[in-house]
Amino acid sequence: MKKTSTNKLLSISEVSQIFSIHQDTLRNWEKRGLITPLRVGPRQDRKYKPEDIERIANDKSIVKDLGIPLTDDEGKMNLTQLKQFLWRSADILRGKIDSSDYKKYIFGLLFYKRISDMWDEEYNKFLEEYHDEELAKADHNHRFQVPKDCRWEIVQNQAEGIGQKLNEIFDKLTNANTPKLDKIFDDLDFANKDKFPNETLQKLINHFSQHNFGDTYISSDLLGDAYEYLIEQFAADAGKKGGEFYTPREVERVIMNILKPHAKDHIYDMAVGSGGFLLEAYHYLKNKEGEKKARSLYLYGQEINISTYAIAKINMFLHGLDSADIQRGDTLADPKFLNIDGSLKTFDICCVNFPYSIKEYPYEAFKTDKYGRIDGYDTPPKKNADYAFMLHLVKSMNENGKAGVVVPHGVLFRGGSEARIREQMIKNDLIEAIIALPAKLFYGTGIPAAVMIFNKNKPENRKDKILIIDAEQDYEEGKNQNRLRKKDIDNIVSAFENYQDIDKYARIVDIKELEENEFNLNVRRYIENSEEEEIVDVKAVWAEIKELEKQRDSIDGRVEEYLKELKY
Repeated sequence: MKKTSTNKLLSISEVSQIFSIHQDTLRNWEKRGLITPLRVGPRQDRKYKPEDIERIANDKSIVKDLGIPLTDDEGKMNLTQLKQFLWRSADILRGKIDSSDYKKYIFGLLFYKRISDMWDEEYNKFLEEYHDEELAKADHNHRFQVPKDCRWEIVQNQAEGIGQKLNEIFDKLTNANTPKLDKIFDDLDFANKDKFPNETLQKLINHFSQHNFGDTYISSDLLGDAYEYLIEQFAADAGKKGGEFYTPREVERVIMNILKPHAKDHIYDMAVGSGGFLLEAYHYLKNKEGEKKARSLYLYGQEINISTYAIAKINMFLHGLDSADIQRGDTLADPKFLNIDGSLKTFDICCVNFPYSIKEYPYEAFKTDKYGRIDGYDTPPKKNADYAFMLHLVKSMNENGKAGVVVPHGVLFRGGSEARIREQMIKNDLIEAIIALPAKLFYGTGIPAAVMIFNKNKPENRKDKILIIDAEQDYEEGKNQNRLRKKDIDNIVSAFENYQDIDKYARIVDIKELEENEFNLNVRRYIENSEEEEIVDVKAVWAEIKELEKQRDSIDGRVEEYLKELKY
């Protein structure tokens, strides 16, 4: 970070130079509510106060200690430096490609650099230890296969036609690592010269070439955390489209702290997005019982969007979770996780933030569903897939399975076939809790969502009851996005675990009351959290008004006397 005076307002150009970042990065932080510059003059130019500079420098979610060297003496970056470095790669593409689209190119290049540097590192390690070049090249000594003509140095030394060379390398890498890397690079086309002039690609390659991304320099945990930071930044940058692949980690944390994964659990996300739920399960168990237990989890996910599928796969690889089974396809039309007999696999924990209220989905297939997802239930409505996803969720839970699903509030109270399915779920005693979340937590929408917790084997004291928690009022406010604080997450989880009424926050509702309310789960029917109206003593207020009127009349009289004396 460049030194600057602390006694004057700074322009956006000056601040971008101080932090060596693109001006759009500052605008993005402003959108997220992290900084709020003044607007000065007729053009409403942005002006930054000294406190803004201090905020940027000290905010752990952005950058910290920007004045220190980019790497330590051994060439290693810490997490903050790595975040800065990766976000600057986006600055190279900003303005040339739509912000919702260029994330996949940054992620693809980052992953390519990582596996190439790891191959070199593994090769040098075995060559030094065994002095045998063939042994050092042997496939079984490498996590990923990187053929000689695919190494990073090849594209680094390419002067012209860099985009076409990258496309060729990605094809060869895929073939050399099939099925492990199948479809990961399919949605990338660096040969489009309108999007990627050779000069732009040269800048990107030069940028990534500054550092070694081998495991000695950057651990899986460090790179994984930086990658997740990038995913969130791109989600914020993409606005509405960001919500398609990113669920706020705090929401996922609420669900995992309630579901509490155990070692060797099988965990499934039917609309996996960038893989956040699966990683939150891993992080939860790692924090509780250590990395060895966390790596015993079996992780499964399916994603329809090819670009988002690639993000999820890379996310798993960068965290060292190579065994995570991520499949591409439409979960409702073509579920990929099946038993030998063609039935749906079942899991210990299911979690999902499915795309809300999809109008076009395989309705006809659901009417005659061969997977048994509507056995005992009504068919979901033709023009809304919400309950189709939820029926798939229920069918994917094993006999002791638990699930957490993020839903729009309409799922809790809409009528028709949805009301009948909801009633059937309640009568089957599957729903353990409803949690109303604050508004503006999710990218692309300001509406609040809710979490539904399912349990096929409820504790005895929770049978035929649903705990309803209203957490709508507890959050940290941001300009564009609100967020759950640690204390907000802790309050929700504590209320679920303690399972008791809390005034204006949590209430246990039994099936009799639910039936009286026609199985409507609208949170407002069961919890009223508005502030109590102040009781007004009308008689006292009236007396006070009369006294004020007397004082006013007295003052008016004195003023008139003064005016007469002054001959007005």
